[in-house]
Amino acid sequence: MLDFEKLIKEVQEFEGVSRKSSIDNVVNLLSDAYNVSGDVIIDIGDDASAVDIGNNQVVLIAADGIWGQIMNVNPYWAGYCSVLVNVNDIAAMGGKPLAMVNIMSINHDEIYEDLLTGIKDGCLKFGVPMVGGHLHPDGDSDSVGVAIVGIAQKDKLITSFDAKTGDKVIVAIDLDGKPHEMFSLNWDTTYDKDAQLVRDQITAVQFLAEHDYIKAGKDISNPGILGTLEMLLETSEKGANVNLEDIPKNENMPWNDWLKSYPGSGFVFTASKDKCDFICDYLAEYSIEACVVGEVTDDRVLNVTYKDQTIEVFNQNKNPVFKL
Repeated sequence: MLDFEKLIKEVQEFEGVSRKSSIDNVVNLLSDAYNVSGDVIIDIGDDASAVDIGNNQVVLIAADGIWGQIMNVNPYWAGYCSVLVNVNDIAAMGGKPLAMVNIMSINHDEIYEDLLTGIKDGCLKFGVPMVGGHLHPDGDSDSVGVAIVGIAQKDKLITSFDAKTGDKVIVAIDLDGKPHEMFSLNWDTTYDKDAQLVRDQITAVQFLAEHDYIKAGKDISNPGILGTLEMLLETSEKGANVNLEDIPKNENMPWNDWLKSYPGSGFVFTASKDKCDFICDYLAEYSIEACVVGEVTDDRVLNVTYKDQTIEVFNQNKNPVFKL
């Protein structure tokens, strides 16, 4: 029997959610620098920033650092994931990933080979080159961060700012995977898959963007399924009602782990009702299970229902994720 109240409390208190609360400090201190060029059309709050370069094209720019817990235990996986998370950021915007650079700080020389092999294998899997970077060979700790650039059509971007009241909420996840043996909340769907399918999953989202199927979206990241959805709702200044049992889930995973997992390929989207069937059927061709799980509302509250019980998970006036 699922303890629904306990489950929701775990989501609310999850470290992947709480770590986002410090972003407001960065936003406030850098607010005057975001658009000094006048060409930035999307900055803080999305998976990638977008810079207008003319001809209806934008350059997408994103960056991610890997949690120290992963780096300290498995440098290879840290390197691999540094590629994966950046590629997904560009995919979530409906863009094409072009190239990456890295910043590495090394305190223990013995991790070089594993870390760099992980980065290389990630590049070969996703087909995105690592073209340069910067190395601190005498760092106080071991760390890796990667930045990525991509390209997209300006009028076809998927952003997290565009959810509209009445839109359907779609959760899309590749269920053909397994928890990483050392990191149970890393739902690995890419490492053992054919590289072509992994790349096709990226271009599938690009296709949906370029053909106007998706209104808003984000890739599911450290805050998990509901935490990621809440971030999208906050930037769109909306809420949502979601049915827990409609969320696609691998049958071998308990809900408390599943809702906090970081999938190798996973997204939350919003779309008009008439587009949902095509989106779900199309993504299924690429091993991504997509289901309508709820609807966008006007009240800036994320409610989740299980059986006959509904619980307020996030309220933007009380416990937002971003706190922007």
